[in-house]
Amino acid sequence: MDIYFHKENVSLDLNLTYVEHWIKSSLFSLGHKQSDLTFIFCSDSYLKKINNDYLNHDYFTDVITFDYSNKEVIKGDIYISVERVEDNATTYDVTFNEEIFRVIIHGVLHLCGFNDKSKDDQTKMRNKEDFFINLIDWKSAY
Repeated sequence: MDIYFHKENVSLDLNLTYVEHWIKSSLFSLGHKQSDLTFIFCSDSYLKKINNDYLNHDYFTDVITFDYSNKEVIKGDIYISVERVEDNATTYDVTFNEEIFRVIIHGVLHLCGFNDKSKDDQTKMRNKEDFFINLIDWKSAY
């Protein structure tokens, strides 16, 4: 099906055609079929309200994934705070570009059944994130 991208009062300079291809290739390599995916890039306050209203968490976060998948067909909404990604890039001493792709694939991996609750799960997810980030053609991504 399709991948949709929305911006809620934020600016973001990505080649969305490239991002869509990268996501679809990643899902294919993981053995999943993709249905509709929606990415909403937003502000801290927007995502904090979602976090509070739907998850009863009163704090900022970089990504929230709502999973509507069934078995191998991946479907969901992924909300990403551009402000958190900017702060995380500074904190982790990486470029904004690398961090935004990491958060995008992080949300996708959640839809594929990856978790990050335990240390072991976090390591597995980070390794998968690194794998897919290393496949990016950075000249085509922007």
